[in-house]
Amino acid sequence: MATVVVVGAGVGGLSAAARLAAAGHEVTVFERAPVAGGKLGRHERASAAGTFRFDTGPSLFTLPQVAAELFAATGGGGLDLVPLDPIVRHRFPDGSTLDSAAGDAFAERIAAAFGAEAAADWRRLWRRAGRVWAASWRHVLTTPVDSPLRMAGLAWRLRDLAAIAPGRTLRGLGRTHLRDPRLRMLLERYATYTGADPRRAPAALLAIPYAELQYGGWYLRGGLGTLAGALLERCAALGVRVVTGAEVRSITIAGARAAGVVLADGASVPADVVVANADALHVYRDLLPRPRLARRLEARSLGGFVLLLGLRGRTPGLAHHTVFFPRDYDAEFDAIFGAPARPVRDPTVFVTAADDPLVRPDGHEGWFVLVNAAPQGAVDWPGVADEYAERVLATLAARGVDVRERVLFRDVLTPADLQAATNSPGGAIYGTAGHGLLRPPNRGAVPGLFLVGGSVHPGGGLPLVMLSAKIVADVIGAA
Repeated sequence: MATVVVVGAGVGGLSAAARLAAAGHEVTVFERAPVAGGKLGRHERASAAGTFRFDTGPSLFTLPQVAAELFAATGGGGLDLVPLDPIVRHRFPDGSTLDSAAGDAFAERIAAAFGAEAAADWRRLWRRAGRVWAASWRHVLTTPVDSPLRMAGLAWRLRDLAAIAPGRTLRGLGRTHLRDPRLRMLLERYATYTGADPRRAPAALLAIPYAELQYGGWYLRGGLGTLAGALLERCAALGVRVVTGAEVRSITIAGARAAGVVLADGASVPADVVVANADALHVYRDLLPRPRLARRLEARSLGGFVLLLGLRGRTPGLAHHTVFFPRDYDAEFDAIFGAPARPVRDPTVFVTAADDPLVRPDGHEGWFVLVNAAPQGAVDWPGVADEYAERVLATLAARGVDVRERVLFRDVLTPADLQAATNSPGGAIYGTAGHGLLRPPNRGAVPGLFLVGGSVHPGGGLPLVMLSAKIVADVIGAA
């Protein structure tokens, strides 16, 4: 039996802790925040109308089979999943609308909205996406990938390599296969799931829409934040000790390997294994300084500017998720990734409005409004937050959804808030921008150190974060 310390009680840390405890190890989790969950945040707001509850992190649950396997492997039950149809409603600059759905139903909806040729284009791309997904699942998403040499040494089939198209971008792939500019815009939005610019993101990210649109999108009744509670229950049942309000200041080394951690109060906690569920840049810049490694991770992914709105009344034509595209999508990425970075003047606006009585009072709506944003530091977000919040609401009004007269309250969260809450440098949602195929490996820079979470292999998003925990637990092995 090994003594394991986990740094951070996000989804990756809690998933790893549960798996390692189920494998017979003694596990302690230290979390700097007063509550567990990490970027799977919750925000509660009382009002005269009643209490609103918001997810402030992920708003869409995909690949439920990954979570089902995690809970089965650790002796737990399932989650209260609600299928979404549409998964996302897309509203384009020309006023047209397209609802995404699982399986071939999406191609049928494309045919109805944009014509048979557009649907045929999508079906051809989708056959390729299936090959990309199969190769990614087999070779990348479920296995340790520590270096480009490891990738090169995998048993790739020529068909797999042709589908993944090393060296091509997601934009290039879309422009080759899709003639309708609206479908290209829809495809390119998936680059933002890794915090990347679609003009630089690898074509292999075609696996992301495939995972969402082949297996469906889901909501957890009561909000996605309930996942953190379910993972905490698993950890408690397995004897994991979870300590909140306990910040880890450094990872200790003895005999050239990880030997424990030092807390902010000066307490030293020994361990045989350290699992860091923290942004890889924070690990290698602050907890275990490795300047050369840290420099490679400084190109931050995009962040998020968020409005949490309590609204009177109900909004016709709004799905659980609705995305409002701008006329000039490139201008958004120029603003975020350009030099100097700046707030996006005419941004894509993503609205989540859960029709769930557990999260909003009767006769009201709680909106989570997300706009892609440059990290804190590139922009001084606290200094412009109020002005930019007004711009976002005006942008929605210009796109046909003016809610300004219905607002009960407006709470604003910027990349600066995410940085303060989670120690994610710059408040970058996905760590390093996903402009390459490889993220930092799960094996740490020294023996006995492992990394999990959205900033490392295999990437961001709830299922991939849970897969990172499985990869690490499998490498560490049973007691």
